[in-house]
Amino acid sequence: MTDVVSGHERAAASSPSEAPAAPRSRAQRGPRPGVLLAIVLTGQFMAVLDASVVNVAAPSIHAELHASGSGLQLVIAGYTITYAVLLVTGARLGDLLGHRRMFLAGLALFTLASLGCGLAPSPATLIGLRFVQGAGAAAMIPQVLSLIQRTFTGPARARAMSAYAAVLAGGVVVGQIAGGLLVTANLLGSGWRPVFLVNVPVGAVLLLAGARMLPARRLSEGIGRGLDLGGLVTLAAAVLALVVPLVVGQSQHWPVWGWACLGGSAVLFAGFVAAERRVAARGGSPLVPGRVLRQPGVGLGIAGLLAVMTTFGGLFFALALHLQGGLGDSALRAGLTFGPSAAAFALVSLNWQRLPARVHGTLPLAGFAAMTAALLALAVILRGGGHGGVALYLALAVLGAAMATAFSPLMTAVLMRIPVADAADATGVIVTVNQLGLVIGVATFGTLYLSLAGSLPAHPAGQGGGGAAQSAAVPSAVPSAAHTFGLLSAHAVSVTCVALAGAGLVGGLLAAFRARNTMDTRVKRN
Repeated sequence: MTDVVSGHERAAASSPSEAPAAPRSRAQRGPRPGVLLAIVLTGQFMAVLDASVVNVAAPSIHAELHASGSGLQLVIAGYTITYAVLLVTGARLGDLLGHRRMFLAGLALFTLASLGCGLAPSPATLIGLRFVQGAGAAAMIPQVLSLIQRTFTGPARARAMSAYAAVLAGGVVVGQIAGGLLVTANLLGSGWRPVFLVNVPVGAVLLLAGARMLPARRLSEGIGRGLDLGGLVTLAAAVLALVVPLVVGQSQHWPVWGWACLGGSAVLFAGFVAAERRVAARGGSPLVPGRVLRQPGVGLGIAGLLAVMTTFGGLFFALALHLQGGLGDSALRAGLTFGPSAAAFALVSLNWQRLPARVHGTLPLAGFAAMTAALLALAVILRGGGHGGVALYLALAVLGAAMATAFSPLMTAVLMRIPVADAADATGVIVTVNQLGLVIGVATFGTLYLSLAGSLPAHPAGQGGGGAAQSAAVPSAVPSAAHTFGLLSAHAVSVTCVALAGAGLVGGLLAAFRARNTMDTRVKRN
């Protein structure tokens, strides 16, 4: 990671006769690549983790704040909605205003919103601050890849991008574990609140380190590129029309307005594509340059990433509910159940490049195949209503390794094809797609699980009257109701895993088509 030399340093090296310049601050000098990577990836990890950490904490939030079903759903999804809608805008603003400035501004907003979430006295306050928290993440996250693209070259860039991909998806899995640990610890009687408050000291340290260590200069590629306001409004409306009904539709029994929004989102997306082509034709700066998606393998690669993240979102939402509601696990045990998956995902993500280069192109296809097999195994293990013992942990470990085998090589292959000048726009598009995948997974496969399982238990396991005291007070009704829900939940999660295996098959087909198209392109060029 020592192959980075700043423009200022090159100029100084070519003019040794000039008088020594005044000492410069760390931000004005070339950044230390390792330190820069640690800062930006830690910020990214916090933002990605917050998209999933609330899943395990949701029952405790419901018990303390008495949030309604739709209110609790918005607590979970509000962050992702603003995150997805504003990511592309955040990427372009970073290109215009400077990636360091936008990263630090987004980090500050995210940290302050996290503090507010941890102190929220009501569901309405928590929901509003979750939307603000998502806006901060949308300003911060696009700058991560842009800074990596412009700081690293050659093999160092490939290694940095591998770490980027591992953090991007691994944070979703780790969020489940962290949520369980923090809720069960019940620090000073604070219950679920530390899942947000833990961001505050980490964010403060990153702000201090980033102000000193991140490069302050604005790179020339972004100068003169204006915001595509028409495209911004159209894209925001299209994403909202898609995301909002998917998130709240189930709790509202899929009203007519929801279906109208879903149909309208298709029209708006088509209008966005047409508007972007017109902007490009007249020499403007479209929000999403068509040349990015026209790069060989990029469009199909992004679709494959969507399939992985949809599976992520759907599985971990449904399984977290089953573990706590159906099997009666505590938040800690439910969170730790995902440990083998998280460890396997991290291990594969950080080491897959050690394999011979000739097999790298086939890894996504192998990953999707293993995902499908692991999901079918989970369906068999969980359908009887038991915990599954060692078999459950083994299946989750295989699933985590398979997801990493599909996601990390595919993400790296896509990003390596993006020109540096388009890094900011590509970042927003790719991460927006990933976030939409999480929302779609929760909305579709989560809806399937909830429809089959029925009403969830009123209290999390061991809390709010759900433990031994309640069982003593109502000796027969509670066990009977819990047993009935447990059987329904086991059937529901088993069916959901089979449906998710279908998503894995779709991802495998996309990976196969991408590999074939990329190979055909290489043959034509030769």
